[in-house]
Amino acid sequence: MTMLHFKNFALLEPGFGELRQGYELVVEGDTIRELSDKPIKSAKADAIDCGGRTLMPGLIDSHVHVFLSEVYIRSMESMPLTLMTARAVRLMKGMLDRGFTSVRDTGGADWGIKEAVEKGDVAGPRLFIAGAAIGPTGGHSDPRRRTDFGARCHCCNAMAYTMNVSDGVSSVRKSVREQMRLGADHIKIMMSGGVASPYDPLDSMQFSVEEVKAAVEEAKAFGRYVCAHAYTPEAITRAAQCGVRAIEHGNLIDEASAKLMAENNMFLTANLVAYYAMKERAAEFGMTGDMLAKNDLVIDGGLRSLEICKRAGVPVAYGSDLLGQLQSEQSREFLLRREVLSPLEIIRSATTVGAQILRMEGKLGTVQTGAFADLILVDGDPLKDLALFQEQGKHLAAIMKGGAFHKNTLH
Repeated sequence: MTMLHFKNFALLEPGFGELRQGYELVVEGDTIRELSDKPIKSAKADAIDCGGRTLMPGLIDSHVHVFLSEVYIRSMESMPLTLMTARAVRLMKGMLDRGFTSVRDTGGADWGIKEAVEKGDVAGPRLFIAGAAIGPTGGHSDPRRRTDFGARCHCCNAMAYTMNVSDGVSSVRKSVREQMRLGADHIKIMMSGGVASPYDPLDSMQFSVEEVKAAVEEAKAFGRYVCAHAYTPEAITRAAQCGVRAIEHGNLIDEASAKLMAENNMFLTANLVAYYAMKERAAEFGMTGDMLAKNDLVIDGGLRSLEICKRAGVPVAYGSDLLGQLQSEQSREFLLRREVLSPLEIIRSATTVGAQILRMEGKLGTVQTGAFADLILVDGDPLKDLALFQEQGKHLAAIMKGGAFHKNTLH
């Protein structure tokens, strides 16, 4: 089993809240075997001189879609599954290149692509998947056109794994069970309108109390949890009252709904970059005027939602939620959050909080003995300059996932 002995680095452990010098670290296999502020004796390990760079946990993006390789999602109806998968391989490599060693896919990725990453068939971050997102007729997960009647067949195109339409308690129960049968790590439901869906208003309520409770009950029975796409206070409140664990987006949250989230130990995954990127570039890739108008309604609430959740004590995870051609802007989220959060708070959102949502505390998002050896080595101090995460990983001297180097410029 390979052993590596890292020396001469500044340690950025998010739990410490500061850079610390004088540490050494030994990786054995896929795990951090030892971390110490004193010299480590490891005659069998290969020494790695980090050149004074910053060693920190690999990053976690808590809201991605690796199968959504087009900004205008409907264009994927004409895309074969083989092309969808090939594009996902490219998108996942890009994420890993940017230092994201774990991602939470909230609609699309299946057990097959997850297995391919885990077995080393393709390069990519650890995948934690929801399978198909579940929503009601006419909601955010209903891709049909107004001229469509009945179910639309997506069995042979790239929409196959992305969305599920369910109505009524029994249908929701079956859909949740089906996603878990297919290997879902968590369940994603739609509880309000969305930007990238054509017909549902942002303030529409999607799923009744009974339907949401059914989804939560089934997920819990399988040892999983439910996260909910929700923008408005009303949708967030219903989710909190029904046992949902995490809210996706939440741009229009208010003080009362944030307080309820805190009382129920819920998480928010914010993704400001998606709205800015769509406003700037989505039209050129086919997104319609109606969708962009909805984007304008939520874009200004992004920073405000971070402030509200900070005051309420709601943990906020790092998310991107970028579609297709915009996914290269994943790391821009670090810069957007600077207006209201400190660099340490932002880094913790992409490490500590992400690990909490994934239920991987002590294993991911941290540099400590017993954690997975998911590490990045940064050319500089991210606590002073978050721009070090930009330029597609240019400032990352090394990227390690599970004890194996994805990138290593130290030789």
